[in-house]
Amino acid sequence: MKKHFLKLAGLCLVLGTASCSSVYMPNTPNTPMLSSKGELSTSGHITLKGNATFNSAYAVTDHVGVLLSGAMMNNNNKKKDFRHNLLEAGGGYFTTFGPDENRILEVYAGLGKGSSDRTYKDKTSEGLITYDRQETSFNKYFMQVNYSSKKKKSIGLFGKDFPLNYGTALRLSYVNMSEFVRNDVKQATEDNIFFEPIFYTRMTLTPSLQLQYTSGSNFGLKNREFMTAGNSVFSVGFIVNVGGRKLKEGREPRQKIPPIKDQIKTIKL
Repeated sequence: MKKHFLKLAGLCLVLGTASCSSVYMPNTPNTPMLSSKGELSTSGHITLKGNATFNSAYAVTDHVGVLLSGAMMNNNNKKKDFRHNLLEAGGGYFTTFGPDENRILEVYAGLGKGSSDRTYKDKTSEGLITYDRQETSFNKYFMQVNYSSKKKKSIGLFGKDFPLNYGTALRLSYVNMSEFVRNDVKQATEDNIFFEPIFYTRMTLTPSLQLQYTSGSNFGLKNREFMTAGNSVFSVGFIVNVGGRKLKEGREPRQKIPPIKDQIKTIKL
């Protein structure tokens, strides 16, 4: 099962990396792994392209959580400049289950608003630089399902054992442009529906602090020229969870029942 999981994660990463670029830059999905009322989760992630995502979540009750996320990027190079901003908010349901109550299922929905500014630069034979600037603002609506499991396996580093958690998030996002301008001329707006699966591994550094590696991709369900599925998710980040219920990593040992003769002696005393 684990081998198939890793193969699927690798396939998504390859497909996402091989795709063309897009005016839409997906953020690292919010996967707080809430377990009980009053728990607070905050995290920060960064991709290889420099897209920074900041996620937070709070458990209002034992099964209801709210989300708030933001992302930003300002990447400039010789051939292309790309700036991106995104703000999301949502809420939903979470629960723990399994023989040891160490598995978490979360279902969230929400909306967001963002913008991007992409500029292509090309040098002509005369040495002049031409520009193709594409500016857009968009609205976003999403629904996602998160599943994670706290396993007993751990990794040994520097003479210490660090427990590992594994999880996946399946997100469906509808993104539509509210405005699209190309070289100061208004263009027809586009929309798309994105399927964005991600897979993550968390290494527990302290009871409240974890290091997370995330890999995934996004797939556009509509054929579009600019609002395409051209950017994947490949990030590293830190997660802080405070106030949650400690999840079991294994079954607790059964309490030994004393022999009947010892129980009789205790009753007589």
